Amino acid sequence: MATIDYTDRRRMRLDVEFYFAAAHRLPRYQGPCFRMHGHNYKFFIGLEGEVDPATGMIADFGVIKQVVGDKVLARADHQVLNDFLENPTAENIARWIWEALVADLPGLVEVRLFEIPDSCVTYRGPGGRP
Repeated sequence: MATIDYTDRRRMRLDVEFYFAAAHRLPRYQGPCFRMHGHNYKFFIGLEGEVDPATGMIADFGVIKQVVGDKVLARADHQVLNDFLENPTAENIARWIWEALVADLPGLVEVRLFEIPDSCVTYRGPGGRP
């Protein structure tokens, strides 16, 4: 069977999943999360762009993993998030991840962070998107 190689420049979306464990407390919250506790976080980053006809990709998974490892995981994994975020809510963590990555990941359109398995927050940058 012949290999099919698409060389058009259609716009596509790429999502990559990551994990980290961290502790935090919510200093502005009146409830159990006011006390120090931990989570196993899961997050996705979404990139959109045109497919490069030469490579057949919009981005290199290896490059994405390296950037996220250097900019987010090295700073957050097995750390206390309050050490660098005054009020580390899921919303603020998602925005922090965006800000850590946007300069190095062209086409970044979304950060989706799960603090618990059945609930997440989505951040789409300062301009946001519906």
